Amino acid sequence: MRILVIGGGGREHALVDRLGRSPRVEKVICAPGNAGTDAAAENIAISVGDHDALVKLAKDRRVDLTVVGPEAPLCAGIVDRFQAAGLRIFGPAAAAARIEGDKAYAKKLMKLAHVPTAEARIFQRFNEAKAYVATRETGLVVKAAGLAAGKGVMVCPDPADALLALERFMAAREFGTAGDTVVVEELLKGPELSVHALVDGQTIYVLESAQDHKAIGDGDTGPNTGGMGAYSPAPVATPGVLALVERDVLVPIVDALRNDGAPYRGVLYVGLMLTAGGPKVLEFNCRFGDPETQVILTRLDSDLVDLLDAVVDGRLNEADVRWTSQAAVCVVMSSKGYPGTFESGKVIEGLDAAAGLPGVQVFHSGTKRIEHLTVTDGGRVLGVTALGDDIADATRRAYAAVERIHFDNAYYRRDIATKAIRSTVV
Repeated sequence: MRILVIGGGGREHALVDRLGRSPRVEKVICAPGNAGTDAAAENIAISVGDHDALVKLAKDRRVDLTVVGPEAPLCAGIVDRFQAAGLRIFGPAAAAARIEGDKAYAKKLMKLAHVPTAEARIFQRFNEAKAYVATRETGLVVKAAGLAAGKGVMVCPDPADALLALERFMAAREFGTAGDTVVVEELLKGPELSVHALVDGQTIYVLESAQDHKAIGDGDTGPNTGGMGAYSPAPVATPGVLALVERDVLVPIVDALRNDGAPYRGVLYVGLMLTAGGPKVLEFNCRFGDPETQVILTRLDSDLVDLLDAVVDGRLNEADVRWTSQAAVCVVMSSKGYPGTFESGKVIEGLDAAAGLPGVQVFHSGTKRIEHLTVTDGGRVLGVTALGDDIADATRRAYAAVERIHFDNAYYRRDIATKAIRSTVV
């Protein structure tokens, strides 16, 4: 088989790595890719938004299966475009991807399907949103309804901060048209959980659990990012919790999408808060998470190509899914200043030394090659990932690898997975 992976981040490097291990795969192509995918696939410099060029690439290279990493091309209809051209592709069509691309739509659909989620109000006018927030006395979460690269959410324990969020999203238009509509919801309390499920339109298979770290700073402080680290499995994801999520969240939302004329086929990723009243949905995503993919796929013992094929062909019920009992931890190394302004072009050293440690893989997020050098080319630069006997062992291995990697202005959280380690200590 020839496989095309669309995207250029850490998630796509993990997909390239795992897909390339299949005995069924002859060649992997990545567009546009990064310095990491360049070592495991053929990088082609085509933007994820250039759907015509990507369709042409898939036809010219006789690609058997295309796998889409990021949400933007999915929401823009790349799956519809490929299918119209007679090409096989993994991911939801645009109508189903709207579950991520339009948070207001997702909120309305959850209400119709009786999916547990935070109470919320939806606004399209700045003055009305501001007037509503001014009456609140408890914490709020303000979300840009459109796509904002994982940064369009502000958690505001003080309602006054919610007014500032509205000004950034709706008045200053920090995220452009993504802030034309905002969702203002109650601030839920409890541990967070990431649940990914493969869906073929009918069958739902829940993947191994993971936990992301969104905040930039230790102790979950500072602004939200695309994700500063992850671990799998998540101790809070007990069999009872996962059963509730499947019954009360995944089944009704998949049914609701199908009833809305948008059958879901791909991976559905739900971010949850485990409240005192049970699991409640924070958001839906129409693709694999980043950096959750790095830890989930590292633990996968089955052939990923077989699983994605089963989804595309509508026979997920026949799939054989196996997992290692080991744990995985990913620590994201970023450019200092992210998620705000940062400098790129810094030379990265120590990659081979880190990758040479037992159980360690270094997934590239924001990197590129300049002659023989690997340099930084983004906010999140690397996802240093390790397998271990348990979360504590995997964490030690990941940070030992991080210490071997150096670039100017490197930044990373030093408390990834500490909550999980504490929860498993008797």
